[in-house]
Amino acid sequence: MNLKPLLTLFCLIIYHSAAAQKPEISHVVTHNRSTIICDATKGEKSYPAWGIFPKNDHPLRKITMHVTLGSPDSLNTAHWDYLDHIVLRRKGGKDGPELNYELGRMLTPYGSIYNKGWNWKWQVDVTDFAPFLRDSVEVVYVHSGYEDKTVGWALTIDFEILSGPPVVTPLGITALWNKGYKYGDSKEKIEENLLPISYQSISGASLSRIRIQHTGHGMDRPRGCSEFCSRWRELRLDEKVVDRRDMWKKCGNNPLYPQGGTWIYDRAYWCPGDLQQPDVIDVFTKPGSHKVSLQMEPYTATGNIQAVENISAYLFHYSAPKQKIDVAVESIMVPSDEQRFFRLNPASSGPRISFRNLGSDPVRSLTIVYGTDGFPTKTFHWKGILPFNKVAEIVLPGEIQEKDGENIFNVKLIQPNGKKDAWSGDNEMKTVFTAPEKFPSEFVIQFLTNNKPKDNSIFLVNSQQDTIFKKTASQLTAATLYTDTIRLAEGNHSLCLVDTSGNGLQFWAQPANGDGYLRLFDMKGNLIHAFESDCGNGEMFSFKVVPGFEVDTTIAQYAFSLYPRSVVDQTQLRVVSNKVSDMTVQITVDGVLWQKHEYKSIKNAVFSYDLNHLPKGRIVVEAFMDGISKFKGRINKR
Repeated sequence: MNLKPLLTLFCLIIYHSAAAQKPEISHVVTHNRSTIICDATKGEKSYPAWGIFPKNDHPLRKITMHVTLGSPDSLNTAHWDYLDHIVLRRKGGKDGPELNYELGRMLTPYGSIYNKGWNWKWQVDVTDFAPFLRDSVEVVYVHSGYEDKTVGWALTIDFEILSGPPVVTPLGITALWNKGYKYGDSKEKIEENLLPISYQSISGASLSRIRIQHTGHGMDRPRGCSEFCSRWRELRLDEKVVDRRDMWKKCGNNPLYPQGGTWIYDRAYWCPGDLQQPDVIDVFTKPGSHKVSLQMEPYTATGNIQAVENISAYLFHYSAPKQKIDVAVESIMVPSDEQRFFRLNPASSGPRISFRNLGSDPVRSLTIVYGTDGFPTKTFHWKGILPFNKVAEIVLPGEIQEKDGENIFNVKLIQPNGKKDAWSGDNEMKTVFTAPEKFPSEFVIQFLTNNKPKDNSIFLVNSQQDTIFKKTASQLTAATLYTDTIRLAEGNHSLCLVDTSGNGLQFWAQPANGDGYLRLFDMKGNLIHAFESDCGNGEMFSFKVVPGFEVDTTIAQYAFSLYPRSVVDQTQLRVVSNKVSDMTVQITVDGVLWQKHEYKSIKNAVFSYDLNHLPKGRIVVEAFMDGISKFKGRINKR
């Protein structure tokens, strides 16, 4: 018997199996730094663009939509937190039928303090719309608002496509509720419009996935609905409650901070400067007729009736999961240079990852191999119970090893439930991260409390999470400067500022809270690091102590304080630095220059500004050090 043909066939099978497991990533960019401005006459303006997506027969594993907003090249950055929709209008060319499926929901940031070159990137999983993101597709960014044409955004929408076997077979879609529904209005009750919907399970479907984008808007009495009131929402399928949640989101932990407006205020399931993550509810159903309903907490307003619940909901019909054992790395949060994980990084220890179960069997065990390129890998054995399509977040043990500068961190998932994964193409992930900066073993902490010190604490911990130094809320007195000399052993450390009220050490709209700061100085009195006072829930600074290390004082460090920011007549700007610089301060109102001040040889100084002759409204104070913008703060004149 000639074994050579069989061996050749066997090798080909092995080769194609390995190739099938290799991930293939492509990108479709529909909007590339498109300039986005408001149409103040209508309150809404659409920005359509076309993209060429994979063909219908191309296997798609996952589609992630990346949305970037930046400062436009020829305009100032827009100011307001407006509700924008990203819509899949049609597929199949200009003559294709209109679909108008909402892919994502952007709540724009307060951008008045952002300069040229600024940008921020968000992302959301849009794999559920994969059957429609095929061939020629029109994607529309719908921008709302009433700002003039002197301000705007540079918009980029980039679809990242992972080719590979789909997790489930998509069989169809049923549109549910897609409208702004009045809330609290006794003349038009929401339950009269938010009606139950009956649907027939498509042949072969066993999974009903309900995807909901939902935000509240308006400001009524007495509760401030819908933007500033918490209210519950209940989802029922065949009269059974499958999801119930409070429609409320805390904003003090937003990775994008500070912003030029009231970014810290908690809101009705959204925050300024955020691409909303949809609610995804999976229910395994039997063939036949079903009914789905959505109920809002009963409420009637008494005045200024204007509340709206903006809801976009779809039901996707899917087959059962195609594989029993199938896991995927969802994200590497620590260490990472990604903007969405800004508050968690850089970090000295405790790598943090998440993974998703894409198989029908619950994941009960998993081996995780991880580490930084150039260093030995580590292994962690996870145990738990993770059902289909759920995500587990894990803090892995050990220090984060790194070389100076840029590093690459790797994670690999193996042996879920002690078995081979059905598709290993999404079992690995890499992320780029920058090592914490080097720091001297001796330095000075200056902590000036604001008028509400019981909200604040500071903690200094080493890589083993041992607390080396702390000042808790019970130890602090209002408007008091605490100065402490710190001596540390070699290794990685983190200094954490915690604010339990979510309004930082200073917030422009709450002048009564006072003005505090947290700053670090070397033993010669040079500023070496300054925390952001307008930090919401707090801020973390990680660093690597190197005995004998001296900070390069030729590299300028600056700390600024602008207070008060809600003013009638005057404000003060304080600057602290490690080097002498020439300073220019510009004071503008809606982009128009009203005051300009020039100073020579400034290092540590306080300047007072008379604002009596300026109009009421949004005022921006910008400080240039040696010609480079180093601070931009918002004032509101009453």
